[in-house]
Amino acid sequence: MIQKLYKIIGCFTAISLFLCAHSSAQEAEAVRWLTFEQLEDSLATNRGNDRPKKIFIDFYTDWCTYCRKMDKVVFTKPEVIDLLNENYYAVRFDAETKAEITFGGKILINDQVDKSRTSIHQIAQLLALREGQFAPPTLIILDEDFNVTARYFEYLSSKQLLNVLK
Repeated sequence: MIQKLYKIIGCFTAISLFLCAHSSAQEAEAVRWLTFEQLEDSLATNRGNDRPKKIFIDFYTDWCTYCRKMDKVVFTKPEVIDLLNENYYAVRFDAETKAEITFGGKILINDQVDKSRTSIHQIAQLLALREGQFAPPTLIILDEDFNVTARYFEYLSSKQLLNVLK
């Protein structure tokens, strides 16, 4: 009876270890998205690093069909994940959030709430407008000194995004 109990406990332990290892592997197979606050922390921590990273920002909205498609089709590709995680600080930001964001010593808000049907946060207003309008998905690449090097106001396939990121 005791030996059966040990076997059952051993099986549960083995299954638990397998599930933990499997979930850890799945976590490693995802883009490590940062918030703007986490970006600021990462930049401060890695200041003086031999190889500073560029910044990739994905501006999205909850209602955007192409944003969801990029989440499911593009940002799940191992090549895209590896390139973003290795060479970029990847930031994901809901352009319509009502959250107050502190970045660079400034408090940024969505000052359009209740003024417009689609209210755009100040961060998106600063970085992601084209001709005064916001159209998701909008992808921004900044160099190590926060200079915008590229803006894309459209869905990019994994192949297109890989070409952009290289």
